[in-house]
Amino acid sequence: MENVINIPKYSYHKRAKRRKKTIKILLTITAIIVAFVVIFPVLWIIPAAFKPKNELFSIPNTFFPVNGTLENFTKVFNADINGTTLLKSIGATLLVATLATFTSLFVNMLTGYALARINFKRKKLIWIFLLFPMFIPGITIMLTSIKVVYALNMIDTIFVLFVPGMANSYQIFFFRQFYLNIPSNIEEAAVIDGCSRFKIFFKIIIPMSITPMVVIGVGTFMGAWNNFVWPTLTITENDNLIQIMQIIRTLNTTYKGDYGVVIAATLITLVVPIAVLTIFQKKIVEGIALSGGK
Repeated sequence: MENVINIPKYSYHKRAKRRKKTIKILLTITAIIVAFVVIFPVLWIIPAAFKPKNELFSIPNTFFPVNGTLENFTKVFNADINGTTLLKSIGATLLVATLATFTSLFVNMLTGYALARINFKRKKLIWIFLLFPMFIPGITIMLTSIKVVYALNMIDTIFVLFVPGMANSYQIFFFRQFYLNIPSNIEEAAVIDGCSRFKIFFKIIIPMSITPMVVIGVGTFMGAWNNFVWPTLTITENDNLIQIMQIIRTLNTTYKGDYGVVIAATLITLVVPIAVLTIFQKKIVEGIALSGGK
């Protein structure tokens, strides 16, 4: 008599499918919790900017203002902060962040392209030399950097806010790795058609680099927009170049205890970064997918 084999109620495929569904649910819940924790401070400052001082610290506290007011915004726009205003500082910061983004992209893309596609002497040595700063914390060379820009008479000029950071080891590394994956036959065909290196770079390579340009460019822009330490150390007497983080810090000192003013100023300064992320969000997602795929 043959042995009877007991078949499980749920097959292996059904159990695997159920396990996969459970993991997906857990990951979704985790993502929602993390997203809420990250976005909550931003959501909180929107109604908080319209709260009067006594309501901001009331217990129990309400999320939405009971007696909404525009007093905090009025104080921000009317404040004379070290000879400048918030709107003037936003304009100066926007100019610096834009210059930092475009100059940094141009320098680092050219360098990455040269290291990826052009053969020259001591190429590996230069590559190692350029990679080395990636492993050095920026704060450790802050004093040396200040001495350099002081010797070059760049203190209190617009150039001190973006020129020292134009060359970036990480960006060079990023663009080099991207250009290494571009098929060489594209350049060979362009050379046959009589294109020079610069023509190949500007007419072929740059159009193919839009996605990584956006990813790196947005990161550079945000870094310049939120920069505080370097402008504080290098811009001390030029009121026309005071950056927004310096303004917010000064407002925190001037309106000590009146945090509604600082929150209102912070909310105003969030408009530009949110607009930039909204405009370029599609390219940023594509860039993350591109880097993940490689």
